Amino acid sequence: MLTPTPAPWTVRGATFALWALAAASAAFWALKLGGPSGASTAPLPPARAVAPPDPGAIARMLGSAPASAAATPQPSLASRFQLVGVAAGVRSGEGAAVISVDGRPARPYRVGTALDQGLVLQSVRARSAAIGTSMTTPPVLTLELPTPRSETPGQPAATAAPR
Repeated sequence: MLTPTPAPWTVRGATFALWALAAASAAFWALKLGGPSGASTAPLPPARAVAPPDPGAIARMLGSAPASAAATPQPSLASRFQLVGVAAGVRSGEGAAVISVDGRPARPYRVGTALDQGLVLQSVRARSAAIGTSMTTPPVLTLELPTPRSETPGQPAATAAPR
């Protein structure tokens, strides 16, 4: 019976890996034993004196406003929200309102969704939207759409033709 011999490249590759490992080990120990000793005789530089931290500078670095700006009053709840548009159901009070919060771009909110922390859109009507702390509590704020201007100065009022 004939036994297969290993491929010549397998033996050559294993031999090369073994010799590479032996050479790396010899180089490591040659550098370890022939190099300078572990203790350094050079004197260490003297330690620098560190100034005490300034709390005001740290607060400004972390984005805090100056004390005078912190004393300014917060905007009222009504000034934070602006009603831009309404899509209301005729009888159900369901629908959606397009509201701008804190001057950001307006986005649509469905009835029952949270507008801001602790505030939800309770209901919408033809030209208004009610906002409250929950769906069951009385509204804390009612937003109204601005009345459409029928006339622009210098132009006559627009009239709709009967159909």
